[in-house]
Amino acid sequence: MTDPDISASPPAPAAKTLVVITAAGRGLRAGGGLPKQWRLLAGEPVLAHTLRAFAGFDLALVIHPDDRAAAAALAPSAHLVEGGATRAESVRNALEAMAGRGYGRVLIQDGARPLTSPALIARVCEALETAPAAAPALTVSDALWRGAANRVTGLQPRDGLWRAQTPQGFHFDAILDAHRAAPSSSAADDVELALALGMEVAIVAGEEDNLKLTFPPDFPRAEQILARLRGKENAMDIRMGNGFDVHAFTTGDHVWLCGVRIAHDRALLGHSDADVGMHALTDAIYGALAMGDIGRHFPPSDPQWKGAGSHIFLRHAVALAAERGFAISNCDVTLICERPKIGPHAIAMQAALAAIMGLDAARISVKATTSERLGFTGREEGIAAIATTLLVKP
Repeated sequence: MTDPDISASPPAPAAKTLVVITAAGRGLRAGGGLPKQWRLLAGEPVLAHTLRAFAGFDLALVIHPDDRAAAAALAPSAHLVEGGATRAESVRNALEAMAGRGYGRVLIQDGARPLTSPALIARVCEALETAPAAAPALTVSDALWRGAANRVTGLQPRDGLWRAQTPQGFHFDAILDAHRAAPSSSAADDVELALALGMEVAIVAGEEDNLKLTFPPDFPRAEQILARLRGKENAMDIRMGNGFDVHAFTTGDHVWLCGVRIAHDRALLGHSDADVGMHALTDAIYGALAMGDIGRHFPPSDPQWKGAGSHIFLRHAVALAAERGFAISNCDVTLICERPKIGPHAIAMQAALAAIMGLDAARISVKATTSERLGFTGREEGIAAIATTLLVKP
């Protein structure tokens, strides 16, 4: 057999990725009277959590023949492959079954590792852009002993030692060649086979939560991790607010709209600078915070705000959101008028609002519409604005 060229360039970023999930084992060390991948975790089989972590990928699920009906119900879109006598044989069965289908990369995952995060999966995939293999791992921090008969017989230096995790990622053809080179292997994982073939394996940062369920105490620990992760998800506070404002025209030679001065044959009438777009946006933020409107915070009866720049109001609203732990995810402002034409100024308005709010301009939309000559805006008696914003507290 010709040795594979492990120095070849990695697949292009668009290379198809397969995920092989090993779930054929019969191990009962975890207790519960069932193979651990079929035991319940937070009311669902462990395998259901593992499959959910890889939603969106093409899946090859390696199963025991006795589990075919349950696996088909749990993962109807997955390719079901019967496992072998060892983990290595099971993985090879899956690789052979899926060979020739255009996959450039493969991730190989333990079925009993249900807490793998999207960030960890992304790190492995990213590493495969520059290496033929990549796997997550954690450094060993505890002292290591050798022992026999419940007695310490020696010490083992921990320098350079890592705790392996999955998913382990590979260029598809390379790892298939590694399995074919060792058809009866009892290798503990696929990295061992890759190294035997001389393949370079990149290490990416693993995660303590990426637990493999092996022994009875692992299940309550996994339940606690799931509860914590779900608690974080549920703790996220998302607020939406909207604002609406109107200003009539009066005599003048310019208008202020979304922080930009635009020459016009009339001005907008207001206690401040009458920036109708910025007022609507400010009210949207106040509304998302359930803190009233501009009039509550800057009463028009107070002479100090006579002719004030509307950026003062908007910055105040942004500061209140930040004080309460909210980030402004995005905002959208629509100006309703016949004239002046907004299109030529929309990008400048977007930039002005971004500078005032301390946001990336890509999070701010400014657009306009007419009212088809209907109503007060159609008669050019004034300008209206509608704004919507989304606030998020992690």
